[in-house]
Amino acid sequence: MRVKLDENFGRRGVEILAEAGHDVSTVPAEGLCRASDRDVARACQAEGRCLVTLDLDFGNPLVFNPAEYSGLVVVRPRGRAESADLDRALRLVAAGLHSRPVAGKLWVVEPGRLREYQPDN
Repeated sequence: MRVKLDENFGRRGVEILAEAGHDVSTVPAEGLCRASDRDVARACQAEGRCLVTLDLDFGNPLVFNPAEYSGLVVVRPRGRAESADLDRALRLVAAGLHSRPVAGKLWVVEPGRLREYQPDN
């Protein structure tokens, strides 16, 4: 899976996803650290990459419609996230990317669980 990690995850995040066999790019590597959420989202669309982020704004399907993206994954740790918490969350994301499709979907990753946003029909 082609993934773009937001700026909050660092080198360890890249390692976890790459070791799981994913093609990983990062917001900092592309010079998008100060870019707007819209610009980051457009870059993901253009590259066909799933965005993995801590930015809760991407969890709003009225602003970022999951159907328009190759996947939006919002990590929501409890309280102040320690690096071990983020590592566990990214391992859960990596496993999820191998077991089910994320394209066109919004995943919310919380400690020990991954839930998929289901729009009301």
